Order: sequence, then C-alpha cells, then structure tokens
Amino acid sequence: MKLVASSGVGTIAAGVAKAEADVILISGHNGGTGASPATSIKYAGLPWEMGLTEAHQVLAMNKLRERVTLRTDGGLRTGRDIVMAAMMGAEEYGIGTAALISMGCIMVRQCQSNTCPVGVCTQDPHLREKFTGNADKVVNLITFYATEVREILASIGARSLDEVIGRADLLTQVSRGSAHLDDLDLNPMLLTVDGAEEIRYDRDKPRNPVSDTLDAEIVKDAARFLEDGEKMQLSYAVQNTHRTIGTRTSSHIVQRFGMRNKLQPDHLHVKLTGSAGQSLGAFAAPGLKLEVSGDANDYVGKGLSGGTIVVRPPMASPLLAADNVIIGNTVLYGATGGYLFAAGRAGERFCVRNSGAHVVVEGCGSNGCEYMTGGVAVLLGRIGANFGAGMTGGMAYVHDPEGLAVQLMNTETIVTCPVTVDHWEAELKGLVERHLAETRSRKAADILQHWDIELKNFVQVCPKEMLDKLSHPLGIEERAVPAE
Repeated sequence: MKLVASSGVGTIAAGVAKAEADVILISGHNGGTGASPATSIKYAGLPWEMGLTEAHQVLAMNKLRERVTLRTDGGLRTGRDIVMAAMMGAEEYGIGTAALISMGCIMVRQCQSNTCPVGVCTQDPHLREKFTGNADKVVNLITFYATEVREILASIGARSLDEVIGRADLLTQVSRGSAHLDDLDLNPMLLTVDGAEEIRYDRDKPRNPVSDTLDAEIVKDAARFLEDGEKMQLSYAVQNTHRTIGTRTSSHIVQRFGMRNKLQPDHLHVKLTGSAGQSLGAFAAPGLKLEVSGDANDYVGKGLSGGTIVVRPPMASPLLAADNVIIGNTVLYGATGGYLFAAGRAGERFCVRNSGAHVVVEGCGSNGCEYMTGGVAVLLGRIGANFGAGMTGGMAYVHDPEGLAVQLMNTETIVTCPVTVDHWEAELKGLVERHLAETRSRKAADILQHWDIELKNFVQVCPKEMLDKLSHPLGIEERAVPAE
C-alpha cells in the first residue's frame, strides 16, 4: 500500500496494517514522473522523513510494526539518506529517480510530450537512438550506495543495516547556529518507541499468508493447452479478491509458445462470472481470452500484451450498460497490444499510456487517452474532461451525437475531425462490429443499425504529431474547432 507522507499518515498505516497489508510505502513529496502536473510535483505531501517516522511510531505503539515491511522513497540520493531512513524505521528504500538519472535522464520534465532529448521516455525512433543507458550503470549506482552505507555503519559500530532500523536515538538535530534557522523542533521525529529494541526483521518470515491465486488453478486446469497446444475453454466464478487474473497464465503461455506465437486469439478461453478484482488480464499474452460476465475493478488490461479481454453485464442484468460503469480506473495502462471490449463505461484515466491495444468502451471519465502513444480507442458514449491530454500517438473515435465532446478535449496535442475517409470508417466500423459480436451491446447494435446517420456523430481524434505519419489522410479540412 502506497501512502503519501502527510499529517495523520500513521493512523492510515495502522489501518492498512490491520487489513493485512504486506508492505507499506511512505512516499515523500519529491521524485515522481516528470509528466505529473506541477501541483502534484511541487505542492503535494510532506518530506518522507516526517511521514516515515510517524508511521513507524504509530505502528510500534499499536504493536503492529512486525506485521508489515516499511518502505520509503521520494528523493533518496545518497547512502546517508538510506541509513537515516533505516534509523527512522524503514526496511526498504526506493531510488527510482536516481536510477533513472544514472541511465541518462536529465530531468527536463517533458515525459508527456514525446520529445525527451536523451531518448528515455519517447516513442520517436530518432530520439530513442540517443539513449545510452544500460543495466551496468544502475549496478554501479547501487554499488556506490552499498559502499557508502557500509562505511557509515562501520563508523558507528553497526554490522548490518538491520541493526539500526528504528534506532532514531542515533540521530540528532544539527544546529545551524541561528535562532531563525533552529526554530524548527525535530525532536518528535527522533523518538525511539518503547519496544523498538525488540523489533527484529526476519525477511524470510511469512507475514500475511495469502491463499494461492485463481491463476494457479487455471494453469493446472489448462495443462493440455500448455503441454500440447490443445484448444480449451475453462469457466470459473470470480470475486474482487481475485486479482491479476491471467497474468501467471500468460507467463506460462510465453514460456511455452513465445511472445509472437501463432495461437488463435481464443486458444485458451477463460470465462469468468462475477466481479473481477484489480488488474484483470494484466500483461495478458496472445492466445489468451478472458471473458467476464459481470464487472471488473481498476487496471483492467494493464500492460496488455496481445491477449483479448471482454467484459459485459450478466444476461439477466436490468441495467442499461451504456449508462453504467463496468470497468474501473486506469484501464489499459501501458498496454502494448491486444483487444478489450467492454459493454459499459470505463472510469478515469482510460487508456493512459496505451501504446498498442485496440479497445471499445461505451464512455469514460476524466483524462481519457492520457499520454496515449499507440493503438485505437473507440468510445460509444460520453467522455470526461481533459480527454487526449499529452496524446502523441494512436487514434481515437468518440460517438458524440450531442456535439459536446470537443469542448471536453485537451486540444494542445490533438486535432479533431469527422470520419469522412473510407479507410478510417472501415477501421471504426470493424471495431464496433466486433464489439457487438463479443459483448452483444445494445448500444453498438443501435449504432450499426443506423450507421449512415450515426457515422456523422463520430469525432475522430488524432495527435498532431501523427499527421505527417498517417498512411491515409484525415478529413482535416472539416476539422472541428473547440468553442472559445
């Protein structure tokens, strides 16, 4: 569980520890992706030191400290920072920004614009050629960290980092020699909680045992498929505690058949009934089809890698699918290929960083197609604000009979136009037809039944960067212009 350092974070940490969290990450106000808005980077949260000490103290006082592993990140730069974090109670330490810099990142903070000058965060092949990072540079960085940590521990007589975890009594506030600079009292952060001396960390000790996943059962039942390539269909009841369904199975598929296998899209067809938990079909591989009769939580199709996901309401559901959310937030985050068809609306940040998947849903919340770099998204219903922000690749089609969609789009990086070119009409209609076939969507059926009329209600959304790279032109001369 990731918690941003803030006042009261200890109470939240105690709550998630009681809920059997294995790891609690206290994240400071520094660090983070360069694509985040300024309000998230500069003005959210407190320093990790304040959040970490509060969480450690509250957990220890409530006899919950041994239940969890405490981790911290947010601007750890040196071995000294790591030792300090250990003394304040952390067992694990995140150094993502430093690792990124070691591979060549120069922190220009334009990750969302597809113009990274050193080729770290871009889909532009010419810029990617400038990337010089490799694993050895990260290994070198970690070696320097370990060396400095070892030197500091030796200077205080400690034999390992574990010996100083929670030993805030080894820290003192440094005087700056000025009443103005020393008016901040840090003593509350330097308390050693009663019983901290008895806290010992056995990394092999099981904390919160978790029952095996549904995927383990799928892998077992799909033995004939995995061993002999036999086409199979399996069925299971599912509930929201079943997470990342299909991920372990996909790993076995890739190991057995390869990432670019020649399997049929539904060679292993897994039918699920109920409410799926987070990350349904994460990294699903080609040859795997997951079909849910019910709904699904956040992160559906995270990292989708060629598989197919279908989510539709139960046959007996009285709800009108197009007016109800059927999949959660952050759908297809970082997907590279495959298909998703959902007969209902998606939550916020739909298709964020999608770079290859094709998807049809019946509406989405705010920030749809955010930072999208590839793939095709078809939305058969209303969208939320800030649609297409940072979109630098791929294509989107929005059904907009009310004429309100363009006003909700972020036109800084995209252009809009009607679908007047045969090539794009064929792409759109083909996906809507498949959506109908996969989900039996009433919305799709109505649109296809009156296609000649409904086609005029679609808005095509294309990134400006793609205009000179398209295989076929857009109907750009009729481009829609957002209202002033």
